Amino acid sequence: MSESGEAPEVGVGPLERPWPTGPDGSLPQHLDPELLREGDRRNVVDGYRYWRHEAIVADLDTRRHGFHVAVENWGHDFNIGSVIRTANAFNAEAFHIVGRRRWNRRGAMVTDRYQHEHHHRDVQHLLDWAATQDDGRGIPVIGLDNVPGAVPLESYRLPQRCVLLLGQEGPGLSPEAVAGCEALLEITQHGSTRSINAGAAAAIVMYHWALQHA
Repeated sequence: MSESGEAPEVGVGPLERPWPTGPDGSLPQHLDPELLREGDRRNVVDGYRYWRHEAIVADLDTRRHGFHVAVENWGHDFNIGSVIRTANAFNAEAFHIVGRRRWNRRGAMVTDRYQHEHHHRDVQHLLDWAATQDDGRGIPVIGLDNVPGAVPLESYRLPQRCVLLLGQEGPGLSPEAVAGCEALLEITQHGSTRSINAGAAAAIVMYHWALQHA
């Protein structure tokens, strides 16, 4: 908050001329003339200010990380938007929705526009997709849930290429997902609650991957 009690404006205003030019004297293709004129109030890091949306996605694609994030969406979980926002922050290769195609995008804060989205009608469809990746060698699907037999996350070396699969808030991973995962991990907790918010759990496991590989 500012001293007046008003929230500060997000982003930057119009860019003063002269605008940047390329070797040929024209505006570089990655810059958006409308944003340059009107200002850029989007939820992007400063390095992407005034960039066209397509240019941002293309640049992210050159350095995507090797993990995917998948969420079971049988109950139209409102936490999915938060998961997708974190997936963008860690530059996941893609995110996957298992079950219902529609999900509440409000929590994503439009960050889903910078990610690649895949839909799978059920868990088996996701598993079959993962098995075809990396020229048919497949990538492992790693589940996150505090179920019997789960391994503490902090003791596990995550694969560089993998799918991190999360269940919806409350019921967690479905029995089909538990059976299909190569490994099941749980976040060690020290309080009285049985589980933590699905969005928070997703952030923890992505940060754990980043500590090992990013």
